[in-house]
Amino acid sequence: MSEERLSRLVREQLELLGEDPGREGLVRTPARVAAALEFLTRGYGQTVEEVIGTAIFEEPHDSMVMVKDIEVYSLCEHHMLPFFGKAHIAYVPDGRIVGISKFPRIVDVFARRLQLQERLTEEIAQAIEEALNPQGVGVVVEAIHLCMMMRGVEKQNSKTITSAVRGLFRRDHRTREEFLRLAHSRD
Repeated sequence: MSEERLSRLVREQLELLGEDPGREGLVRTPARVAAALEFLTRGYGQTVEEVIGTAIFEEPHDSMVMVKDIEVYSLCEHHMLPFFGKAHIAYVPDGRIVGISKFPRIVDVFARRLQLQERLTEEIAQAIEEALNPQGVGVVVEAIHLCMMMRGVEKQNSKTITSAVRGLFRRDHRTREEFLRLAHSRD
């Protein structure tokens, strides 16, 4: 039902832009855009609990675990234009670990919504903290924003970097520095 409504709205947008939504190249565009928007915002229908499922395990490991270069694709809530880049996530377990494939899924729960990069970074850190209750969590998101590249200031080489640190990553500067060094190292 919402895809049908979105399709009608896209058709109306095309008309407002002065286009003919009935012309050959645009006939299916409203349906394609509606389907794309449903896909790009599917995070509204997901929860962290669902994507983690039963993948939390008791394990006495207490050293840093890091998954880096997780692809991030989102839409900025101000212009509904894409921003994309990479997320780097680390945590120090406190008796519980999670399957590492769950980190990209957690990222997508929040990235696949209309979003601000600052909020996205905090939501990922908060979700991991709540799910695992680790000694600490660190998240860095590096992204480029098409709203800055295609319109407005039109700066092609800008990158936005946000971070969220919790627990041990906030209290212990050595842990934080190790995390940031690993997050920003390039192979």
